[in-house]
Amino acid sequence: MPEEALIVVDMQRDFMPGGALPVPDGDKIIPRVNEYIKKFRERGALIVATRDWHPENHVSFREQGGPWPRHCVQNTPGAEFVVELPADAVIISKATEPDKEAYSGFEGTNLAEILRENGVKRVYVCGVATEYCVKATALDAVRNGFETYLLRDAVRGITKEGELEALKEMEKAGVKVLSRL
Repeated sequence: MPEEALIVVDMQRDFMPGGALPVPDGDKIIPRVNEYIKKFRERGALIVATRDWHPENHVSFREQGGPWPRHCVQNTPGAEFVVELPADAVIISKATEPDKEAYSGFEGTNLAEILRENGVKRVYVCGVATEYCVKATALDAVRNGFETYLLRDAVRGITKEGELEALKEMEKAGVKVLSRL
């Protein structure tokens, strides 16, 4: 049983340049994330990919009074993954209910149970956006008792300032930031 998991956060088309809610230079980490997927797979780690999987009328959309443009709507091209996931990757869909927002891969999902059932003790987090879903997922991983690492060379934020603030917050909570693995 693997004692570690790689959690790939929201590497979806709508979060890439040209998408509905792009993370600046988000596409630049795709090759690095793919390298980590391959490396962790070779190590026998569990590969997990979180995704926003919004219904058409999600509370986070501007049309519903939320802060964001429509993005990652279920079964649309914008919700598709942009990284090379193995066939047996665990897909965690979040923010699937119209009236509930969820930034963390743990929020409203069975991710913690899946990790525990697979004997996972350590998680490594990468993806987008650092200040939002990456941070929320890493903080919840710590809260759920997992030794948590952030793969700094495989995350992107919206702004440099926001990203630095998120890194400080994660480190203060016990997330270990690795410049490279």
